[in-house]
Amino acid sequence: MKRLAIKEIEAYLFSEKEIESDKIEQLRADERKGVQKLLQRYDKAKMKKAELLYMHEEMQNYEKIAWEKGYDYVAGLDEVGRGPLAGPVVAAAVILPQSCELYGLTDSKKLSKDKRDYFFEEIKKQAIAYSIEFVTAAEIDEVNIYEATKLAMQRAIKKLDVQPDYLLLDAINLPIDLPQVSLIKGDQKSLAIAASSVLAKVSRDQYMEELASIYPGYGFDRHVGYPTPVHLEALATLGVTKEHRKSFKPVADCLNN
Repeated sequence: MKRLAIKEIEAYLFSEKEIESDKIEQLRADERKGVQKLLQRYDKAKMKKAELLYMHEEMQNYEKIAWEKGYDYVAGLDEVGRGPLAGPVVAAAVILPQSCELYGLTDSKKLSKDKRDYFFEEIKKQAIAYSIEFVTAAEIDEVNIYEATKLAMQRAIKKLDVQPDYLLLDAINLPIDLPQVSLIKGDQKSLAIAASSVLAKVSRDQYMEELASIYPGYGFDRHVGYPTPVHLEALATLGVTKEHRKSFKPVADCLNN
């Protein structure tokens, strides 16, 4: 390799092209500090990519077990919104292809908003099928939050364009006639569950942002319905909305005062 300018080396190292190992060794022999700093960046990026590839493989272990048993359409399911005082509980179901590329995807709570928004679009592009279902605050009051969570998941399964033959669930079992595996912290162990976690969370957050404009003063865009001091103060001063879960104690207390 001829002696290249620092900018040329940077463009070479961080292009999408495969870089030959002998070229890297030639650069390692270049005494310029700028080149050595670029190589440090290159090595760090390469290590990060390897970590993401490994994580991606590990998070498909449960899917691989199902695929090896002959199941073709493995759906991951997760929900968000069990704990809030207001808004729906939202569940998503996602069937991913074996060849998907969602490097860095994990539990939605561990991702930044930008990353969640990125994966929200990418999952929808790559998925064989996906669906997102809401169970309203009124429905939660009728059946309780645990049953509402199962209801949201069952609705999500029914709405899939391709029906699953196997389910991966995050710490819950569903009363339906499909083989299923319930995983504690499943959104950190299964790519399909992590994907459903992202779709559910982003969808619910968007809904709560819309509520913030309908019900100004409650701060729904900030706390998304959770019982923060701001939310509890708004309940006490502004009262209960139709989006509040009247069966939840802080809301019930407010209605009884």
